[in-house]
Amino acid sequence: MILARKVRIIPNKEQEQQLWKSVGTARFIYNWTLARQEENYTLKGTSKNGGKFISDNDLRKELTILKKTEEYKWLNEVSNNVAKQAVKDSCNAYKRFFKGQSEKPKFKSRRNCKPSFYNDNIKLKVKNNIVLIEKVGWVNTSEQLPIDVKYNNPRISYDGKYWYISVGIEVENPVVELTGESVGIDVGIKDLAVCSNGMTFKNINKTKLVKNLEKRLRRLQRKISKKYEMNKEGRKFVKTSNIIKLEKQIRLIHRRLSNIRNNHLHQATTKIVKTKPSKVVMETLNIKGMMKNRYLSKAIAQQGLYEFKRQLDYKCQLYGIDFVEADKWYPSSKTCSECGHVKTRLSLSERTYICEDCAAVIDRDYNASINLSRYSA
Repeated sequence: MILARKVRIIPNKEQEQQLWKSVGTARFIYNWTLARQEENYTLKGTSKNGGKFISDNDLRKELTILKKTEEYKWLNEVSNNVAKQAVKDSCNAYKRFFKGQSEKPKFKSRRNCKPSFYNDNIKLKVKNNIVLIEKVGWVNTSEQLPIDVKYNNPRISYDGKYWYISVGIEVENPVVELTGESVGIDVGIKDLAVCSNGMTFKNINKTKLVKNLEKRLRRLQRKISKKYEMNKEGRKFVKTSNIIKLEKQIRLIHRRLSNIRNNHLHQATTKIVKTKPSKVVMETLNIKGMMKNRYLSKAIAQQGLYEFKRQLDYKCQLYGIDFVEADKWYPSSKTCSECGHVKTRLSLSERTYICEDCAAVIDRDYNASINLSRYSA
């Protein structure tokens, strides 16, 4: 199995400048490829390919010609593999759109997109606490990356404060003796997850730490909004040095909140897997449909339910545990775990399940998790 390893890198000023050049090139080429595909797609019948999808190879040939022009000579200042992979990434995004696997790809903006680029896995060299990045040089690392192994899809990224390198490394699945138990997991907004074996994982967004950070974030956002209005010139907004400082503070708070939530998801999923059950059953989540509820969309987004499922899935694969997603229409919440009676109606406000048949009283989420643990496809 291939697992990702992410390590912080510590570049000097010259190296950091070169990293930003690579990030800018990757974003520009991604947008350029997307624009070429858009142009070819909308002008169907008038373009050279008759409106068909342009292949990666054809676009790379165009890119080679583009680099020779005076206007785009700056593209040669970074590694050739950065531009090649950006073309491939953009084409793959368009292919997924045509297959119905994702929405139509959007252009990457300088302000909102995640700064990242690809480094060729063959040219990536690792020594003691240093790593060689193409056209950047040997860069110090905070931790030691594995040496003399095959690296998959190396990426360099910036999270608003630090630079990181992430690589995929093939590892052997550990031999684990499973208990034979089946664990059902009911996820929600009140609690992140309620398990049939009695484990409950709280909603991290309801903790004092996260609430204080969100309160501070709201204050800073109001403050920066007022400063933008004060420095408005006609239709343009002037970005002063104070606004830049506030934007940095806001970015760092967003980063910290994201790290707290992601860490909580990792701790929860690892704890579930470490109980070594033979099967883990989770309800099928329609995240896209759930996000349409304007009253709950923010809470659902902050909870990170899809990321929870993704982490649980790959950790179950690593330990050889069967991961099962229950049918979308399986009535786990409406079914009584004591007698099997199914309620015809159950509102979201009813947090305690009271059976009409056997008069059993049980927590709604715990009842659903028990039913999920008994699910068989």
